[in-house]
Amino acid sequence: MRKERIGIYPGTFDPITNGHTDIIRRAAKIVDRLVVGVARNDGKGPLFSTDERVEIVRDDIVRLLDKEARDRIEVRAFDILLMNFAESVGASVIVRGLRAVSDFEYEFQMMGMNARLNTEIEYVFLMASDRYQFISSRFVKEIGALGGDVSHFVSKRVAERLIERFKQAKA
Repeated sequence: MRKERIGIYPGTFDPITNGHTDIIRRAAKIVDRLVVGVARNDGKGPLFSTDERVEIVRDDIVRLLDKEARDRIEVRAFDILLMNFAESVGASVIVRGLRAVSDFEYEFQMMGMNARLNTEIEYVFLMASDRYQFISSRFVKEIGALGGDVSHFVSKRVAERLIERFKQAKA
């Protein structure tokens, strides 16, 4: 009997974009169980708290993915080294999405460092679908903060949360 293949898709997801959701959907096809790890990373000055981001990611997965895929996906916050988190959930695969060559250079360095920490965990890189290659959470926040329409880049519910958060910030 084959051991269950557990993958992790880590990120800050501040906010989760359509590109992230696409990677989650595709990653769920290549592992038996996928843990979407929401990094606390307060150093990045997130717009949403960790608990809010976990809730938002769960909401998007529940609403946008079919039941079979949802049943194999778990969303968890973490604030430890990625490799330690991977070990704690029994992961054998780390999934990362790539949009451009600059993403590859950064991810390649991270992969090299993490391989020194644990040689048993493999990396799988998924290229962003062409319609999502230009989307980044940072750009979505910038557009939203300036009153632009972000509905093409995030789910309807995430767009509503962004609008509300930026209204609160201005008040």
